[in-house]
Amino acid sequence: MAQTFDPAAATAAYLAQLPPEAHARATAYTQGGHWLLLWGTLVALLVAYLIIRSGLLSRLRRKVEGRRNRPILASFLVGAVYLLADSLLSLPWAAYSQWWRQKQYGLTSQAFLGWLGEGAISLAISAVIGGLFFTALYALIRKAPRTWWLWSGGLTAAFIAASMLLGPLYIEPIFNKYTPAPAGPVRDEVVAMAGQVGVPSDKIFVYDGSRQSNAYTANVSGLFGSARVAMSDTMFKKGADIAEVRGVVGHEMGHYSRLHAPLIAAIIAALAVLAFFLVDRLFAPAARLLGADEVRGLADPAGLPVLSAILAVVALLGAPVTNSLIRITEADADRYSLVHFDEPDGLSKALVKTIEYRAATPGRLEEIIFYDHPAVGRRIQRAMEWKAAHPKTAGR
Repeated sequence: MAQTFDPAAATAAYLAQLPPEAHARATAYTQGGHWLLLWGTLVALLVAYLIIRSGLLSRLRRKVEGRRNRPILASFLVGAVYLLADSLLSLPWAAYSQWWRQKQYGLTSQAFLGWLGEGAISLAISAVIGGLFFTALYALIRKAPRTWWLWSGGLTAAFIAASMLLGPLYIEPIFNKYTPAPAGPVRDEVVAMAGQVGVPSDKIFVYDGSRQSNAYTANVSGLFGSARVAMSDTMFKKGADIAEVRGVVGHEMGHYSRLHAPLIAAIIAALAVLAFFLVDRLFAPAARLLGADEVRGLADPAGLPVLSAILAVVALLGAPVTNSLIRITEADADRYSLVHFDEPDGLSKALVKTIEYRAATPGRLEEIIFYDHPAVGRRIQRAMEWKAAHPKTAGR
């Protein structure tokens, strides 16, 4: 009599591929990251307070406006300078949380100067884009002082869409080299997968993600014609086989085919309306609390640190909601991969390699609050349950 396949035992076997000390290290890294969310918010509040107390933005606004009323130019320059000042004051924290900590856990091999250089480029880009966003936002506040927050969702959606559309074409190539998957068994398999589900085969790329991170990862980015699936070269440096490629690329094709990126962008735009509504209601008391005596009100771009401080707190409190929304799409992409490409073991082997930066078996409440991906243990369990329910198509 054939032995019955046990999904729970199979899941435990996959998780046991890593020794206890590796799981303990992953748990320490993950739970330490939870605390970073709180400390990062406190740093943001401190930096906002320091910028406000310096009077830098108020002086800049007065100088730009001069005797002429030039609110558009003032909004752009104040927004850009605020982002630069915020990044410079936050640099020690960013260096610790984004580089040193990753280095300590073996998740990056990038030199500090390399990280710093890329950060400077990213800051320059953010200053321009952020300046434009704040220019439009403050124009809304001036034109519709009572309902500006309602229109902010459309503004946010427009900037997110523009970033998603232009990012793969003009921004991502600044930091990494993207090339079509090279000729060979992997490309042949990926092209066949793309044809099976109607994803354009010329949208599959490999990029040198190991420049920044040693994490085993792939992603989907872009919008409409710029959308693409990209596999980090770390996948292949860590020995990904065809089954793993099928499982992982199938997951990313799920994001592409199921339009998860525009769906999430639309939800974030809707949440932005709520966030800016809270800014509208909380700005005055927050300004008093932070000592923003020179700020002339919500429409004054010099009050941008107050606005940002409120958003930082709202983002922290709203993280369980945004994490849960993203986690739902990730689970949907897993299912898409299993339904269309039927690689439960390939997907599970790949997931085991992600445990180093995402603990595998958190409590359910911890997962809901902090995880933007389903816990690896649960994802493998679902893959093994799929395997048990589809014994013939699973190749057994």
